[in-house]
Amino acid sequence: MKIENSIVSINETLLEVLDKINNLDSQTLFIINENDKLIGVITDGDIRRGFLRGLTVNDSIKEFMFTEFNFLIENKIDFNQLIDFRSNQLKSVPIINNYGKIVNIVDFTKTKSFLPIDAVIMAGGRGIRLKPLTNKTPKPLLKIGGKEIISYNFDRLKSYGIINQNITVNYKSDQIVNFCENYDSGINFNIVKEDKVLGTAGSISLIENFDNDTVLLMNSDILTNINFEDFYLEFLRQDADILVASFAYEVSIPFGVFECSDLKIDSLKEKPTKTYFTNTGIYLIKKDILKYIPKGNFYNATDLMNKVITENKKLIHYPIQDYWLDIGRMSDFEKAEKDIGRINFG
Repeated sequence: MKIENSIVSINETLLEVLDKINNLDSQTLFIINENDKLIGVITDGDIRRGFLRGLTVNDSIKEFMFTEFNFLIENKIDFNQLIDFRSNQLKSVPIINNYGKIVNIVDFTKTKSFLPIDAVIMAGGRGIRLKPLTNKTPKPLLKIGGKEIISYNFDRLKSYGIINQNITVNYKSDQIVNFCENYDSGINFNIVKEDKVLGTAGSISLIENFDNDTVLLMNSDILTNINFEDFYLEFLRQDADILVASFAYEVSIPFGVFECSDLKIDSLKEKPTKTYFTNTGIYLIKKDILKYIPKGNFYNATDLMNKVITENKKLIHYPIQDYWLDIGRMSDFEKAEKDIGRINFG
């Protein structure tokens, strides 16, 4: 929603307020003072109750407004409160900054959360392993289940309140730029064009500003229903410098395996299975860590992780319990087509 449609000045008349409420689905308006600070809310119910108290259309809306209202503070989200708002399916919760000014309005019947995160989506790859599908179409715009791969990520990020989305492009970039321009006005897209290939993290250095202190880096060719709120809360709990999402991958050996000390066999394991945690290409990163990425040079996310390790910073992994698939090969693309109808994106 456009937040200006839900805001009225304390100086507006009750008839102006009624006209605005009549055109809103939420039936709730937020009242600001001369300094744009939120001071109250007003609904059609508040107006009816005011009339029952003897107020008239000539009285100030200040007499009708309700001053005890729900809100969240930008960059200081109380997640217990947020979860309560979500459980009660509140349709119109203002997000205010430190000055009391409304910066967003969240409908918790449509939005799962409101995470203070800026996203960077890497969409510059050539998709060589998916040729000939990528001869004319960049891999992020290939369709799975009738919908572009990258749009699943756009929509899921938005559903968690992550609306600042930086898209790094290179191969057939004009198609991706045009797609973003016509996609969703509720997402703040920032297109970052690579003049040369910069790896899986190098193009972050081309982004001048981030609004939030946490940056989500992810590949555009991932199909996942990861819970971004739980991912972020674990990032906070661990006080991680980088939290990388991992996926359990089991390797089964179809033979008996010896465990040895030199040539001496200490034990025998029959057909063991070993679980490894693999990199999914989804990272939460403290903004301060981005200083390690060299400006305009080829640099991979794995280089950044190694740098964090050598600097004795905190690198933690987060096992994904939900669906995840990297659509890098034709077999992955075919699997995604088969799986898409069974994935729960709710």
